[in-house]
Amino acid sequence: MSLTDTAGDLGSTVKSAAGGAVASVTKSGGVVAALSSAGFRSEWAYAAGFASIGLSFVSHYASRASSGNKAQADRWGIFVGHWAPTFFALGVALRLEELS
Repeated sequence: MSLTDTAGDLGSTVKSAAGGAVASVTKSGGVVAALSSAGFRSEWAYAAGFASIGLSFVSHYASRASSGNKAQADRWGIFVGHWAPTFFALGVALRLEELS
């Protein structure tokens, strides 16, 4: 068996496994559908995104005021600021679920 044949077999195995996983999530509705049916609303996710932006500023300045260490304050602000895109993406996904 050549390397090309082995790679082709591996590729088809991965493709079928990925297809099965996608079909399973699609059939059951997925995580977003479960969150939506549990009562989570897209507006809440958007509000959490905006709140995390504000919390990013607050945590940056609170950390800087308490420790005086600018590098540590920057890390806290960036850490909390990274939550916003996740909340906004979740809000978009929930909104699409609400519309369907």
